[in-house]
Amino acid sequence: MTEVVERATNSAKGRPQGSPSIDVEALGEQLLGKWAKIRKQTRELSGRPELHKTEGLTHTEHRRRTFGQLKYLVEHNAVHRAFPSALGGSDDHGGNIAGFEELVTADPSLQIKAGVQWGLFGSAVMHLGTAEHHTKWLPGIMNLDIPGCFAMTETGHGSDVASIATTATFDPSTQEFVINTPFRAAWKDYIGNAAIDGIAAVVFAQLVTSGVNHGVHAFYMNLRDPRTKEFLPGIGGEDDGVKGGLNGIDNGRLHFSNVRIPRTNLLNRYGDVDANGVYTSPIASPGRRFFTMLGTLVQGRVSLDGAAVAASKLALKTAIHYASERRQFNASSHTDEEVLLDYQRHQRRLFTRLATTYAAGFAHEQLLQKFDDVFSGAHSTDEDRQDLETLAAALKPLSTWHALDTLQECREACGGAGFLIENRFASLRADLDVYVTFEGDNTVLLQLVAKRLLADYAREFRNVDVGVLARYVVTQAAGAAVHRTGLRQVAQFVADTGSVQKAAIALRDEESQRTLLTDRVQTMVAEAGAALKGANKMPQHQAAAVFNQHQDDLIEAAQAHAELLQWEAFTEALREVGDPGTLRVLTWLRDLFGLSLIEKSLSWYLMNGRLSMQRGRTVGDYINRLLVKIRPHALDLVDAFGYGPEHLRAAIATGAEQVRQDEARAYFRAERASGAAPVDGKVLLARKPG
Repeated sequence: MTEVVERATNSAKGRPQGSPSIDVEALGEQLLGKWAKIRKQTRELSGRPELHKTEGLTHTEHRRRTFGQLKYLVEHNAVHRAFPSALGGSDDHGGNIAGFEELVTADPSLQIKAGVQWGLFGSAVMHLGTAEHHTKWLPGIMNLDIPGCFAMTETGHGSDVASIATTATFDPSTQEFVINTPFRAAWKDYIGNAAIDGIAAVVFAQLVTSGVNHGVHAFYMNLRDPRTKEFLPGIGGEDDGVKGGLNGIDNGRLHFSNVRIPRTNLLNRYGDVDANGVYTSPIASPGRRFFTMLGTLVQGRVSLDGAAVAASKLALKTAIHYASERRQFNASSHTDEEVLLDYQRHQRRLFTRLATTYAAGFAHEQLLQKFDDVFSGAHSTDEDRQDLETLAAALKPLSTWHALDTLQECREACGGAGFLIENRFASLRADLDVYVTFEGDNTVLLQLVAKRLLADYAREFRNVDVGVLARYVVTQAAGAAVHRTGLRQVAQFVADTGSVQKAAIALRDEESQRTLLTDRVQTMVAEAGAALKGANKMPQHQAAAVFNQHQDDLIEAAQAHAELLQWEAFTEALREVGDPGTLRVLTWLRDLFGLSLIEKSLSWYLMNGRLSMQRGRTVGDYINRLLVKIRPHALDLVDAFGYGPEHLRAAIATGAEQVRQDEARAYFRAERASGAAPVDGKVLLARKPG
């Protein structure tokens, strides 16, 4: 009996008899990761109608609803995990992010507004302030008595934080800092909570004392009268108005006209000014101090990485379920139309993005663990912090770009139904659009990664003479020459012995994929490093020109590095899979991800001689064979994400399409059986004598 049920289930999902099966429950637990309990708690909360986005509201109504939802989170103890246990928190940094990023399934505006309040404003006080600041302000921040802003970005400077123009000048005669925005471009802009709700802010400004600028520091400021919500004297602002998405957040502008605040409002963990105006810091280097302060705020990038993965999962679950029910065109039958998910192109569109989403999810779990290690103090050396910042800067661009791409492709794959707001693709894409530019513009973040890769490359040659470096560059060039002249191509062709099957087997091998992906990163970094050698000794304008000539190559190398990190994370996750069937299917999915990366950069591999034409031709064919293998398991792979109808909230993911299709097929079946069906005009035409 069990065998019959299993056979029926396999048949229903299009799974060939004897093919592997997925342990969906076990895979789901693995995907939930270390903080599974917290993720489940937040998903239960996010599934409640009280937190759901209501489409069609005006931006004013949406803002009001979202602020009310923040109170709901406070009432249900959903926001305090990262704060000190002495103040009612849990000191659980990784768990806090894991829960926070799941709020995107309820309403991205809620996720981001909560992030502004507790992940940016509250975290800045916690990580940049000291015990006195914690006691004074964190309780009110935690319970929402003090709605606040994170006022860093200015109209004139977003990514270049070091160049912001707001000043905080110390006046020893009154023991106050004077906060000033000296010109229009210095206004704080795009600031969440600034237009309506914020009554306080952490303001970033250039700290000036005794005529010396000590760089960007953070200051706690009151903005509005808590009772009237009117700006305090010397403070003004504007509403940014309606945006392309996230309209539940009241973004706005702030400006300051010589506003005085107490000296003790300087968040002084990394830099302090005493009563005499003397500046001191535990970090001597201004550059290192600046990056240390910014590094404490990396959780914004970490959480956006995870939220983008969650949004991609929502989109893929909806689109793949719909594609398994929707039928179009009589391709292989005179009576039944084809299921969309059986078309190769549809599989290409969705399964490659499914593979990338799995890779991004596994990589995010590693990033989250690294974040927790650093902020819990388990592994918090300078090197650990730098690694965390680099990893976040590498992964956040890939996952947020991928989310936009996935939402758009899933929208198109669902046709006109995908364009309806009720199915959420268009709404989610509009809300997530800004994820690629806030908390660090993606392109700028990849440039930071590229500079780290270059620094690591340069460190290898720090203590060698020019001759050694010259020989290394010659070796690189010789290697490229061997590749390009065809010597390795010939050897590879001989090894393949003309067999497409053998070539494909070599490409699907784990070590072959690792070698190809790693070699591309190493070669690109080495070539850029060689080209930039000595630029640091040039006049500034010449060095900048040389760097600019190679900027695009460096960013491409950084992206390849990030993709390699995702591939490695996927590969490491396979070692944790206990069920043989699940392992086999996930290995196919990992191979699909790896080969898709190789296919995307196939021209590079061919031009640099890393793949022969013979082997290069097999990449696409093997990807197509993987699609066929994955097809029977597609529903299991998205069901393992663990999101229910209360999270999807898409009409086309309810099974309604299957009901419509069954109704239509039953109607035509009955019509044919009755003998009363009209004759197809094309059939009559075919019967006419020639």
